[in-house]
Amino acid sequence: MTSTWLRSAAWRPVFSPLPSTLIRQVLVLLLVLLLVLLIAPSFAPMTAALAQTYTSPNDGPFRTTRDGADSRLMLEGHDPVAYFTKNSAVRGDPAISLEHKGVVFRFVDEANRVRFYKSPEQYMPQFGGYCSNGINYAIAGGGGGGPNTWRIYRGKLYVFGGRSARDHFEMDTERNIALAHKYWNEELAGVDASVSRARRMSDRVPHYRSDWSLQQEYDTKLAEKTLPVMPGAEQVVPAR
Repeated sequence: MTSTWLRSAAWRPVFSPLPSTLIRQVLVLLLVLLLVLLIAPSFAPMTAALAQTYTSPNDGPFRTTRDGADSRLMLEGHDPVAYFTKNSAVRGDPAISLEHKGVVFRFVDEANRVRFYKSPEQYMPQFGGYCSNGINYAIAGGGGGGPNTWRIYRGKLYVFGGRSARDHFEMDTERNIALAHKYWNEELAGVDASVSRARRMSDRVPHYRSDWSLQQEYDTKLAEKTLPVMPGAEQVVPAR
């Protein structure tokens, strides 16, 4: 009789079964973790794209103007360093200039000229100073640098042929930055601007839209207050 009792005691469970509610909670948690693991990779490229800093060669062609003794003047004479240090378009002094890559930059003072001399790529405008919205359509034409015709995106200077060109560009800044760097790298860098411009004026890029069409969209979104960058608001892409 004693041995029978011992055998039955040896097979008796030492713990109670888990409650069904707890089991369901554990299963739900495991399912959520599985879904996260499956979905997370699809967001990685999107996150990378939003944080993308594009790199393009800046060895020409250059958009220049003539003023006085300077026949190849960049940024219509505005100081490239002042955009970063003063957050403003400031005309440089013709007596304080520097030639770099065959073009001339002017500065407000000697300190800015030294800054540029030490790190020219940090301050040079993207796409040789051509209108960034034009480069978005693979057309190197026009440019700017004066008030309301420039913007700093992630530490790089972009200029535009006018305020409306910048407004149109900023209706979808991320996409347009990517397209502009794509066409500059693939078609425009190092190529005579008049040649590439003539080609694309007749053979438009697939996403081409006229200024009239873009302005219509801009006016509609302005009235609806749905512009990514409303007048007077912060720019859509942080400067840094």
